[in-house]
Amino acid sequence: MTSAAPQDPKNPADALPKSWDPSSVEQELYEGWVDAGYFTADPTSDKPGYSIVLPPPNVTGSLHMGHALDHTLMDVLSRRKRMQGYEVLWLPGMDHAGIATQNVVEKQLAADGKKKEDLGREAFVDRVWDWKRESGGTIGTQMRSLGDGVDWSRDRFTMDEGLSRAVQTIFKKMYDAGLIYRAERLVNWSPVLQTAISDIEVKFEDVEGELVSLRYGSLDDSEPHVIVATTRVETMLGDTAVAVHPEDERYKHLVGTTLEHPITGRQIPIVADDYVDPEFGTGAVKITPAHDPNDFEMGLRHNLPMPTIMDKTGKIADTGTQFDGMDRFEARVKVREALAEQGRVVAEKRPYLHSVGHSERSGESIEPRLSLQWWVKVESLAKAAGDAVRNGDTKIHPASLEPRWFGWVDNMHDWCISRQLWWGHRIPIWYGPDGEVRCVGPDETAPEGWEQDPDVLDTWFSSGLWPFSTMGWPDKTPELEKFYPTSVLVTGYDILFFWVARMMMFGTFVSEDEAVTAGGAKSGPQVPFEDVFLHGLVRDEFGKKMSKSKGNGIDPLDWVREFGADALRFTLARGANPGSDLSVGEDHAKSSRSFATKLFNATKFALMNGAAPAPMPPRADLTDVDRWILDRLEQVRTEVDAAFDRYEFGKACEALYHFAWDEVCDWYLELAKVQFAGQEAENTRAVLGNVLDALLRMLHPVMPFVTETLWKVLTGGESVVIAQWPAATGDAADEVAATRIADLQRLVTEIRRFRSDQGLNDKQKVSARLTGVAEADLDGKQAAVASLGKLTDPADDFTATASLEIRLSRATVTVELDTSGTVDLVAERKRLEKDLAAAQKELAGTAAKLSNEAFLAKAPDNVVDKIRARQTLAAEEVERITARLKDMDSQVQA
Repeated sequence: MTSAAPQDPKNPADALPKSWDPSSVEQELYEGWVDAGYFTADPTSDKPGYSIVLPPPNVTGSLHMGHALDHTLMDVLSRRKRMQGYEVLWLPGMDHAGIATQNVVEKQLAADGKKKEDLGREAFVDRVWDWKRESGGTIGTQMRSLGDGVDWSRDRFTMDEGLSRAVQTIFKKMYDAGLIYRAERLVNWSPVLQTAISDIEVKFEDVEGELVSLRYGSLDDSEPHVIVATTRVETMLGDTAVAVHPEDERYKHLVGTTLEHPITGRQIPIVADDYVDPEFGTGAVKITPAHDPNDFEMGLRHNLPMPTIMDKTGKIADTGTQFDGMDRFEARVKVREALAEQGRVVAEKRPYLHSVGHSERSGESIEPRLSLQWWVKVESLAKAAGDAVRNGDTKIHPASLEPRWFGWVDNMHDWCISRQLWWGHRIPIWYGPDGEVRCVGPDETAPEGWEQDPDVLDTWFSSGLWPFSTMGWPDKTPELEKFYPTSVLVTGYDILFFWVARMMMFGTFVSEDEAVTAGGAKSGPQVPFEDVFLHGLVRDEFGKKMSKSKGNGIDPLDWVREFGADALRFTLARGANPGSDLSVGEDHAKSSRSFATKLFNATKFALMNGAAPAPMPPRADLTDVDRWILDRLEQVRTEVDAAFDRYEFGKACEALYHFAWDEVCDWYLELAKVQFAGQEAENTRAVLGNVLDALLRMLHPVMPFVTETLWKVLTGGESVVIAQWPAATGDAADEVAATRIADLQRLVTEIRRFRSDQGLNDKQKVSARLTGVAEADLDGKQAAVASLGKLTDPADDFTATASLEIRLSRATVTVELDTSGTVDLVAERKRLEKDLAAAQKELAGTAAKLSNEAFLAKAPDNVVDKIRARQTLAAEEVERITARLKDMDSQVQA
């Protein structure tokens, strides 16, 4: 509440500010919720448990629109379940983000002219911890601005002592089970970061390069030779074979022979392999097993040597050629020039557009490189993760994404888990002086004089334990007993295959090894979450993916400051449905802000007229209008519950929006004004109070701040955060009342449309006579029709100048009006002619765009659809205004 509100208001409406200003209340309300302990979970509670773990954002980052969507949807689920009587744990935390965080601190050192090696490992890690304590809290502050109802008392960090213990524990369990091993395999290597990186940190981009065709073997066409093509000429220094398809007649006579390497002089064999496509290019490919994933697999099949020709910085090394010491890109040019001098460059295609993997963190192109690393054997783990979904232990929403899940886990390759960094969980492997290797558990000590492996674990290793490590595993804690497995995982479909799969693999492995919860082991593997809800990407208003480079990104905190957190949240939730992307723009946020203002004004009006929740009178004592709005409330409650239970946030928000705006505000409040003046006043105040009470409670999970402000004043309750979610009434819907109100709405709507066509302003009253009201079963509704239609009773000398017939469900009602003297025909004609010119201009503009083939080829479908809709509307306006002008002409002539 604002400080300007009086302490002891005479009317409850006086306790509200004059207008809705979210910035004046949001922070104070949020801190009040936290201080009251509303978000703190009690594992000893006898309420059923409901839990969500926050996908941990990077400690180096700040929230973007994708995060804001994630957080909004999790908060909606958590707040609703709390209101439904569950003991809710929404557990927050952050990821240590090994590469990103180390980069930040290394850049700070570089600004002082230092490197991490100047500090040494221990001092550098201390420096990173200092940075984390000083600068790692940005996201927490932003989460509070969004209204995240997380349990801050259980805030976790992947490098915390407890989580580090969990990492060391599961590493040893998997190592002892033979699932973790060390081997020389091909990895994504970053020469800038000088470490292996995960697949998810590789972004593929189309770049312009050159495709060079090289001749291996004799330069004499009559002698054995083959021609191969490559975009990475420098890698030919590591070629150990040329491959052809076994059925390719052009090369069958060469299979099993050797050719001299053009630069190193080595004899390299020609091998036959089904991988080679005989229809592509020359049908022959060079094999560089240590620097290409497909070549590596062929190298294994044919037992080929695998020399690594680049060092960790991306420079050519150990080839014994003049190119040693050159950067890989410099070598690409020099090797091609050397081959051209020999006459071996058959053709060059420049520019040649091809897809190249780049490091997400450092930006440089990734180098596939043979490297000695630690790996997880994933076959059995991936099978368990796939079976969990097949068996229904975990349900994916939407189910249409299940095939993508199976396509990933059923074809997963072993996972490289080691990184050549200093910041992260150190691999718990120790080496003895005589080559001994030991995995040391969290409660064990390495022998004196042994050295620990220098590498750290992939960040995804520790975040894969997140659902249970954050609750105290490997100890058997009350949190695990109450809240594990978690109820739902909310995340974007774009990281389904990386993080979700790893959590499923770890969760099922741990539960097979031992009981995760204090309640004892289940039969078979235990999943880390019951539901996986996958939402889409947040795109801009034109359907384009948001990115800094395109300049179309939106900072969610900017919207919070400008429109309020409720507006941001409602905009995102309104567009969110399982698996679907959503487009948002500033117009959407403005609309949501208007909705919050509408709720505020409607509730304030109700309070000013004495509305408040009260025991409901017998239905027989209520008017048709009251029974109709109560029945609509129950129908909407049923619809909203079903949508939320199916994670169809957009459908739930649409139902609430249209009920609140179109039915409560546009119709019931207007009809209530009539009833406030009659004998139904007290009943109407109770009905309106109860409807607003239930509506604010249903809207609270999505729009927590405005609903809290209004609900507390409306009801006098402590907080809507802990209010009960609306329950079913059990009342049968009154279909007769529904039909009468539908007819009333149609009658009023047609009168309003006629008034508008006649050029009458909204407040101008017109004398009218209605016939057929009784036959239409609308007796008793005349006062409402007159009020909403701005009509007055006809005088004794009433003369109708216009009339309209409106067909309702039971009969036709005739409305005769006397509009004489109510319209300034000269002024009205000028207004209509101005509106006609604007409509004709809009019609011409949209027609020009829709006839432009270049525009149609480039514009997104939703943009074209909007223009077509504008064209249709403009055409209708031209037709309507033209008809009105003709009607005015006929009136003048008469």
